Amino acid sequence: MARITLVDDDENIVTSVSLALESQGHAVKAYHDGASGLAALENDPPDLVILDVKMPRMDGMEVLRRLRRTSDVPVIILTSKDDEIDELLGFNLGADDYMHKPFSQRLLIERVKAVLRRAGAGAPEEEDASEVASRALRRGRLTLDPGRHDCLWNGLPVKLTVTEFLLIQALAQRPGFVKSRDNLMDAAYDDQVYVDDRTIDSHIKRMRRKFREVDPDFDAIETLYGVGYRYRES
Repeated sequence: MARITLVDDDENIVTSVSLALESQGHAVKAYHDGASGLAALENDPPDLVILDVKMPRMDGMEVLRRLRRTSDVPVIILTSKDDEIDELLGFNLGADDYMHKPFSQRLLIERVKAVLRRAGAGAPEEEDASEVASRALRRGRLTLDPGRHDCLWNGLPVKLTVTEFLLIQALAQRPGFVKSRDNLMDAAYDDQVYVDDRTIDSHIKRMRRKFREVDPDFDAIETLYGVGYRYRES
């Protein structure tokens, strides 16, 4: 069971989606414009955000841009079927998944389940310290702690979304080995979720940018054109 914030100006979508999610046991809070939605997200962070693109007062892309300054909460973007640019921009800004309107409630519920599963929502807060430490992954200057969703580079925190964390974890598990885009899709997305190559590329581009904010010389994620990506341990 998760706390979900829905931000959409379409009353029919708000009503139907809220009912569908609540039928699964989730607690849903709904807002009908970007400005009030952003204020609520900052004051009372949920486990998951479902965010429409086209809204009054502040559009969904601006909400996502501002939200990512302070939060790595998972975000599912709702976008019109023909607005491919919204989809790509959403991933560049740090969205974890997207859905094209119109969509089925059943498919939305499956996407919500997949994103929450990847985020580990509902996991026990208290864990044995030795178990947490044993799961931490260290590769050169990189430290990943899946239990706490912590990523450190040279001891400095790097704020990653759920999808970005899963991608760097998949790459770092076997330094020097190439991961194809299909491999990375499997690592970061549920089997029922299809994304194309550009989605993975967008996530990698954004992830590199975040690491370079901490270390301008960061070059641990290598691109092998036509093949995929690999992590280089230094």
